[in-house]
Amino acid sequence: MEIIQVVGLGIIAAILSLVIKEQKPMFAFVLAMFTGIIIFLFLIGKISDVIRMLEKMAMQANLNIVYLDTILKIIGIAYIAEFGAQVTRDAGQGAIASKIELAGKVLIMVMAIPILSVIIETIIQLLPS
Repeated sequence: MEIIQVVGLGIIAAILSLVIKEQKPMFAFVLAMFTGIIIFLFLIGKISDVIRMLEKMAMQANLNIVYLDTILKIIGIAYIAEFGAQVTRDAGQGAIASKIELAGKVLIMVMAIPILSVIIETIIQLLPS
């Protein structure tokens, strides 16, 4: 029941943040940021389990591991960009958060180009000539 621990930590941090925000808004932001980092670190073990399972399945399917690595990097970029955008939004910097999201989307598109080109080449080979 790890979710109960995560939700409990989040609720406690939110209540503390609301109380502290009246006196020291900067400390409330730091508390929220560190809570997010603690939750992320708590989930790293679960994420690594999922990655190992995906790698095992890819090897069993004789899938090129380069494509799986690229997909995992894309997923990592998405999560990191989302986390960074949420932290900057919590700090009241919506414009910077939007730029972080844009950068994440562009980096994902750049990383996806090799996979997209292989898909297009495969489709072209399947079409009758």
